[in-house]
Amino acid sequence: MEKQNLPKWAVESIEIASPSPEWMDAGRTEVNELSHRLIPFGVKEVEHIGSTSIRNLPGKPILDLMAMIPTFDHLDEIAGKLAEDQWHYVPIELDNRPWRRFFIKVENDKRVAHLHLMLEGEPRWEQQRSFRDRLNRNPSLKEEYAELKKHLANQFPDDREAYSKGKADFIQRVLDSSETGESK
Repeated sequence: MEKQNLPKWAVESIEIASPSPEWMDAGRTEVNELSHRLIPFGVKEVEHIGSTSIRNLPGKPILDLMAMIPTFDHLDEIAGKLAEDQWHYVPIELDNRPWRRFFIKVENDKRVAHLHLMLEGEPRWEQQRSFRDRLNRNPSLKEEYAELKKHLANQFPDDREAYSKGKADFIQRVLDSSETGESK
């Protein structure tokens, strides 16, 4: 699909915002709303992850949430239910991440939240939590990540894939150090 045919929110530039204490409250609100909407589909856990879940970390002002689901079999019903609250399903062939099903919540033509639906037992569930918790406990890692994110946003303002790939080594290093119990 050509870029000009996509909605504004699908091609918006990456901008890193100063940390906001409102992100934590907004995350809790969204977790509660999603838990309520998704409970009929067997979802028992919804968590706020990503930069907006890490205290005092600059980030894209977009909430990242994950929900654990027993099966992807009811995806059409889930997409219909979430669409009532402005969530847009990103088909797997566009997302290119077979381990999740991805939704973007849009308000006023801007992304406000991402939802990563993951199957029970998906290793990325614990990795997301571990990364969030590790940065919340370690100010030097948080500062290093903030600098990396700002650099990548400047380098790749219109390329979300390159921005994400640029963070991969740092994220893996944090996950590896948390598994070994090292401080860095």
